[in-house]
Amino acid sequence: MFRGLTIGEFAQVTHLSVRTLRRYHESGLLEPASVDPASGYRYYSADQIPTAQVIHRLRELDVPLADVGKILAAEGAAERADLVGEHLRRLEAELDRTRAAVVSLRRLLRPDEGAPHVELRSVAARTVAAVEAVVDHDEVLSWYGEAMAELDAAVVGLPPLGAPGGRYANELFTGGRGAVLVYRPVADPPARGRVRPVDLPPAELAVVVHSGPHDDIDVTYGRLGAWVVDHALTVDGPVHETYLVGPRDDPDPAAWRTEIGWPVFRLAPGREGTGAAD
Repeated sequence: MFRGLTIGEFAQVTHLSVRTLRRYHESGLLEPASVDPASGYRYYSADQIPTAQVIHRLRELDVPLADVGKILAAEGAAERADLVGEHLRRLEAELDRTRAAVVSLRRLLRPDEGAPHVELRSVAARTVAAVEAVVDHDEVLSWYGEAMAELDAAVVGLPPLGAPGGRYANELFTGGRGAVLVYRPVADPPARGRVRPVDLPPAELAVVVHSGPHDDIDVTYGRLGAWVVDHALTVDGPVHETYLVGPRDDPDPAAWRTEIGWPVFRLAPGREGTGAAD
């Protein structure tokens, strides 16, 4: 009868515990080469060692057991690579979310950061090249990337009249789905694909600049919102963003500058340009 490696020996050479090997056997993920019908002892062959090591590495990457089974059952290297790549992309997205949460927490727990410098500003009506849609909150980033790429292509060669920007309806934040518009101010805005000339109405805004990557932009939003509420200025309306320096201008996130504009009551003459100390 074939003997091979006992489960203890196999555990030693693969760095998988006996308990784990039993669980993999029960789930059908890694069955022993043979099982003694009298004693129930499990025996493994040497050529199962690489498979066990692959499983070990995949589990270190938190690949679910069901997905490990799919990877092992894949017929070709390309299919296996696609399955592993899909999980790695999920891990990278999770790491991005974790990093963003850490950055925001560090900033929130910094007691020495003072009040934001807020400027009250009147923005004139203008016509811009824009893409607009109703979007789910979870899809805003991917939609934004596609829309801005389409805008960039549509306005090539047209004189720019300012920095690109966006407007985000309150419902996007309160209900998880709302109207989103991104634009580029250019001379003679074109109509091409989803890009259309759009007339933006005049607005009165409380404006603050968020410096650096967008991981903690929600903290800047919160501080601006608190300032507006404290000064009893807030009104209903879309939030404005202006991308003074963004990924298309500088690959270094530390160089990014994003203006956030919060709609406020119409200001009396002479009040534009006041700061946070007012």
